[in-house]
Amino acid sequence: MAAQSLYEELARQLGAIGAVKRGLARILPPECPAGSAAVLTLLERHGEMRISRLAELLAVDMSVTSRHVAHVAQRGWIERSADPADKRSRILRLTPEGQTMIDDLGLRTTEMFAHTLKDWTDDEVGQLNTMLARLRDSFGDCRAPHVRGPETRPPTRTPA
Repeated sequence: MAAQSLYEELARQLGAIGAVKRGLARILPPECPAGSAAVLTLLERHGEMRISRLAELLAVDMSVTSRHVAHVAQRGWIERSADPADKRSRILRLTPEGQTMIDDLGLRTTEMFAHTLKDWTDDEVGQLNTMLARLRDSFGDCRAPHVRGPETRPPTRTPA
């Protein structure tokens, strides 16, 4: 086990990650704020899903998720269609326009990291990726892809 001071320094370093997140937010186009970018990214990574699953992956309340979904749907980046298993629910999926936005966001992010980390070696960037993935795995990442069968779907609520 690592020394107490190492964990304290880790806590300080992770607390400072806000600067990295703010840098990432600055490169987003004005029409695609961070919440919208997160919705698009998760739909690309995990495929079509219900809004309840999206809220779980975003780790935010359903009302917040609904606002993000409305924003991206209004811009034509996603479509909402009836869930064949439950017509009261909607399935969200990326549109070609949404994929175009995702591609643009990926390019912006890659260019930002390439510029900011230009004095890092490929090995150092690889080590950072490996360690961050390991840290996330140690905490348990709710965003890991999983498939729910009909027997494990959460109960649906009837509309009020």
